[in-house]
Amino acid sequence: MAKELAIFGGEPVRTEPFPGYNVIGQKEIDAATAVMESGVLSRYLGTWHEDFLGGPKVRLLEEKWAQMFDVAHSVSMNSATSGLYAACAAAGFGPDDEVIVSPYTMSASAVAPVVNGATPVFCDIDPDSWCLCPTALERLINAKTKGIIVVHIFGGSADMDAIMSLAQKHKLTVIEDCAQAPLGECNGRKVGSIGHMGVFSLNYHKHIHCGEGGVVVTNSDELAQRLRLVRNHSEAVVDRMPTHIDEKLSGIVGYNFRLGEIEAAITLSLLDRLPALIEERIENVHFLEKKLRDIPFLTMPEVREGDTHCYYLHPLKFDQKVAGVDREQYVAAVKAELTPSELRMHEGVLIGAGYVRPLYKQSFYRSKMHPVIQGASEQAETTYLDQSCPNCEEAHYSTVITHELMRPGMSENDLDDVASAFLKVAENIKDLVK
Repeated sequence: MAKELAIFGGEPVRTEPFPGYNVIGQKEIDAATAVMESGVLSRYLGTWHEDFLGGPKVRLLEEKWAQMFDVAHSVSMNSATSGLYAACAAAGFGPDDEVIVSPYTMSASAVAPVVNGATPVFCDIDPDSWCLCPTALERLINAKTKGIIVVHIFGGSADMDAIMSLAQKHKLTVIEDCAQAPLGECNGRKVGSIGHMGVFSLNYHKHIHCGEGGVVVTNSDELAQRLRLVRNHSEAVVDRMPTHIDEKLSGIVGYNFRLGEIEAAITLSLLDRLPALIEERIENVHFLEKKLRDIPFLTMPEVREGDTHCYYLHPLKFDQKVAGVDREQYVAAVKAELTPSELRMHEGVLIGAGYVRPLYKQSFYRSKMHPVIQGASEQAETTYLDQSCPNCEEAHYSTVITHELMRPGMSENDLDDVASAFLKVAENIKDLVK
């Protein structure tokens, strides 16, 4: 028997809040307390000294992170955004350079080249993975192209084999934005270790977090040195370094992108739990997908053989022609059946129609840009008024549904309610037709 939809006044599937996602427990509280009791909340010195590399918790975190992610070096930062800025600086991106970026990601991924004076070039995405499309990418490479920033969106991975083949052919530096995909794999290799540098996030939304923080990884000794200089006041350090300083190192501008000891201690405490937290996300997604697969207008994300999806979000593809209603109507009806989550009640039900508006439609890119470099007085010539990435626009405005209701801590009953809401609206979808 059909049930009246909650959006029209019927009884909702759920009335109690979902559990909040909180990875911080007594172990993390004890770790942070121990640092505070030690009195050493940071041990960085902005000069050439053993403490140029930070305090004991920071160094231990970097050692453990490198081991877990199969890389030679990890360099902690105070955020993944800082990590992206530092990676672009370490790569040497600058004026007259073009860096190919995704339009379907958090804004920092595309603005990082701008901070270093380079020009972002938006590349369309693959309609199935929502990551950079290698075919579209190849068409954008020209004599000015210096690098590629690849985003492993939603926890899935880009086609890194194809992208690295193009990068090697054209001698381009590849930065992987792995903020949503820690321990994700592409063809059996950990994302972040495939390109020249990989950037991870410890922001409070992520799989593990310390409030705010980030880590950049690389297998290059030279890039690791550059990253550390960018992180910690390079201009005050290079003249005191014992090794020969070439002109390129002398010209690096340093910042204060340093991670504190408390944040490092919290992350260290959580790091061993990361594989299990990701496995729980995978299991929860599999539970949901078994129940949702019979909805004719929803397609589950495909995971390529050899890949590991970390499910920062669970993305679904919506077919309006089959559904007979638009995506926004369906999502609004599903959300009406459910409740917000503890710790994030103010955000409403954690289901979204689309993800982020294509970045080139932001006002920042719709007028002539001022490059963020010292001494720049004239506007850049680049504008994005005619920019179009059809796959990206279709995904955001028509087809993509994302949700977070598969996080660790969700019980089987919680997941059942999520599935029931999607199914209830699907079974009564004709009621949404105006």
